[in-house]
Amino acid sequence: MAAKQKRKLEDLTVDEFLLSGFDSADEDESEEETPKLKGPKKKEKLKSAASNIDDKKKGKASQHKEQLSRLKSKDPEFYKFLQDNDQTLLNFDDTDSSEDEDEKKYHKLPSALQEASSDDDDDDDDEERQRGSKKSKQEVETIKVTDKMIEDWKAALKKEPTPRLFREVTQAFKAAVATTKGEGGAQCRYKVADSSVFNALVLFCIKDIHVTMQRMLYLKPDKDQKKLVFPSSSPKWQKNQIDIKMYLSGVVQLLSCLTEATVITAVLKHANQLVPYYLCLPKQCRHLVKQLLKQWSTGEETSRVLAFLALNKICRHKQETYLNPILKQMYISYVQNCKFTSPNALPMINFMQRTLTEMYALDTQATYQHAFIYIRQLAIHLRNAMTMKKKETYQSVYNWQYIHCLYLWCRVLSTLHPSDVLQPLIYPLCQVIIGTIKLVPTARYYPLRMHCCRALTLLSSSTKTFVPVLPFLVEIFQQVDFNKKPGRMSKKPINFAVILKLNKVNLMEKAYKDGLIDQLYDLILEYFHTQASSIGFPELALPTIIQLKAFLKECKVANYSKPVRQLLEKVQENSSYITGRRQKAAFGVADAAAVAAWEKQVHEEGTPLSRYYSQWKKLREKEIQLEISGKERMEDLDLPEIKRKKIQEKKAEDKKEFKDLFQSDSDSDGDDAGLKMKGKKSSRASDDDDDEDDNDLEDLSDLSDDEGMEGGESDDDDEEEEGNKKTSKTPQPLSSSALIKLAEGDEDVVEDLELSDDD
Repeated sequence: MAAKQKRKLEDLTVDEFLLSGFDSADEDESEEETPKLKGPKKKEKLKSAASNIDDKKKGKASQHKEQLSRLKSKDPEFYKFLQDNDQTLLNFDDTDSSEDEDEKKYHKLPSALQEASSDDDDDDDDEERQRGSKKSKQEVETIKVTDKMIEDWKAALKKEPTPRLFREVTQAFKAAVATTKGEGGAQCRYKVADSSVFNALVLFCIKDIHVTMQRMLYLKPDKDQKKLVFPSSSPKWQKNQIDIKMYLSGVVQLLSCLTEATVITAVLKHANQLVPYYLCLPKQCRHLVKQLLKQWSTGEETSRVLAFLALNKICRHKQETYLNPILKQMYISYVQNCKFTSPNALPMINFMQRTLTEMYALDTQATYQHAFIYIRQLAIHLRNAMTMKKKETYQSVYNWQYIHCLYLWCRVLSTLHPSDVLQPLIYPLCQVIIGTIKLVPTARYYPLRMHCCRALTLLSSSTKTFVPVLPFLVEIFQQVDFNKKPGRMSKKPINFAVILKLNKVNLMEKAYKDGLIDQLYDLILEYFHTQASSIGFPELALPTIIQLKAFLKECKVANYSKPVRQLLEKVQENSSYITGRRQKAAFGVADAAAVAAWEKQVHEEGTPLSRYYSQWKKLREKEIQLEISGKERMEDLDLPEIKRKKIQEKKAEDKKEFKDLFQSDSDSDGDDAGLKMKGKKSSRASDDDDDEDDNDLEDLSDLSDDEGMEGGESDDDDEEEEGNKKTSKTPQPLSSSALIKLAEGDEDVVEDLELSDDD
């Protein structure tokens, strides 16, 4: 029986096995009958059984009770055991639904499967309907902003600002800003389509929103104006934070899209008012700082100043967060803007130097870290140039960015003096500048030497540190032969303020020596002015006095010896004045305090050199302003004047007087004029070719300039001789008496004609 039952179980399918019962004899009989069913009868029974599964599951508790009652007749011993040991198992309630609850926890397979494609299509259709409904809602909700709405908002905000009203205004402002980048107002509640409405809305926000936010958050300005009142301290900050954040982001986005200088200025003023709000929102503040740095480095003059004020305000009140990154970005922007220098760019570079110095003054500890890194970087470039001695390494030092960085750090150290933190940086910076002067000490790089000497003078005067600047200036008097006649004339003077090196043609021009004398005069006078009240001025000036006297003995050119003699007289006058005051002193050299007090007194009273310097400085600044504005100074050039118009007028008068005698003069004059014009064009072309050749001659690694100079001078002399010959060959205009004499001619001479034999 067991084997038969086992065989029957093996023959059963899964569905049949699940549908079969195991506890009753009837179920055993059904198990025996099920494998005998074949064909359609079997399928019908399976379907009916499957349909009745749910009904059976619903009444499982009652079925289980019936099985237990049948167990009493089938197996009385086991039933008795249950009665003795587990009475609750036999006496349970039909209403117990725990089993049904357990079944609900599990997933039930569906009775019939559906096609997947139809479901996906239905889902896609539903999503499309939802998107369409969303779009239709957005289109319905989009409100077009009008001038009347702006006026209503303005009146309502003045009366009583509410969070709801402020949200409407900020959403409208967001829609207006979105149009600047071509996004439109599709994602916003409002839509700004008219330019006049855009202007009115932006103007309204710039003027009134700041006051509105102050009133809405109940913020009152602190009595101490230096201390900011942060909006996050208001109890209503959390409620309005999202709308304020939206508005601040819109202001930054608007600032990034504007191009008109006046509008940028207005928005920057508004952003400056909103700095306390930006400081409470770090993400928006970072975006604002990025735009402010852009305006500080590339904007118009007013925009630069306003951007700097906002940056300074941010750094002063959140120094630990923003100072270091802002200083780093400002220094990088400064270096990028110093790549090229021109008379128009110089004021901008000076402005960036001064403002960056003011930012460094906020924290000397942070300034020391930045200065140490960047001065060390400059020193590494110089060391590579000195060791490798290649054109590329020279160019890494002899460029505008390097020179302006040296001048920046000189200005920073001199402005922040006295500072115990920055004091150790003075010596390495001086060494780097002196090494830069000595790297290529040739005549071509005299302009660069002038810039370095000016930076050293600034550093020496402000930090009360002795720096040997005069030897680099005085040796130029020995290296340049000022008695030698210039090889060629120049049309305009050389502006040493905007050049670093001279080409070989410049070295042969008269303007080169004129400018060199002016620069030496300025720099020597400026350095002596910084030391004018020093007790050791006579000893400091003695080597320079000896050099200037030697130069005056050798120099035969009055234009050069005159300013040098004037400078020598002023230096000697100041030296004798200090010597006279020094003889009356009653203290010794070792008494440093008495020496400092004496120098301070002399400085307050003034010296002959300092009084002269103040007058000279005023005149010099006017000249520099003229140079920066682009006006050319043409004095002392001695250019030949060609009065062609007067000659033509004279020819016209002669033609009228001798019209009958010279009928063919008009043709010949026309030919001559054509030749002259051609000659003029050819001379201009040759000058252009010379300029191109001059540019090709510029080579940083060419250190032997003397040979090239001599060859160039000889070539120029030959050209000058040829030019003199050409000018001598050109016909000179004749006076009226000479024309009459030419018209009369010599007396006629009659000669006998000799005929040849052939005739």
